[in-house]
Amino acid sequence: MISLSHYLILGAILFSIGVVGIFLNRKNLIVLLMAIELMLLAVNTNFIAFSHYFNDASGQLFVFFILTVAAAESAIGLAILVALFRNLSTINVDDLDNLKG
Repeated sequence: MISLSHYLILGAILFSIGVVGIFLNRKNLIVLLMAIELMLLAVNTNFIAFSHYFNDASGQLFVFFILTVAAAESAIGLAILVALFRNLSTINVDDLDNLKG
């Protein structure tokens, strides 16, 4: 039987991998977005674990709303990324220091 602590440890490991991914990779914008999404999924795992532990469906319902907003955020982020790549021919974070309209 899998207990609540197993889910919380899994969420902590996923969140830590996301934080390490942000701090180790400061150059590629796609990897930064993936690390942020991994951190968000770790938080969602904790929501689902506590929702199951307390027999309350509101946490699972809240996760559906979070995933919907995260999908929209990812779509907008990738659209901005494509626009930057078309204009600057790079997605290197160091080269994106002069974002003027």
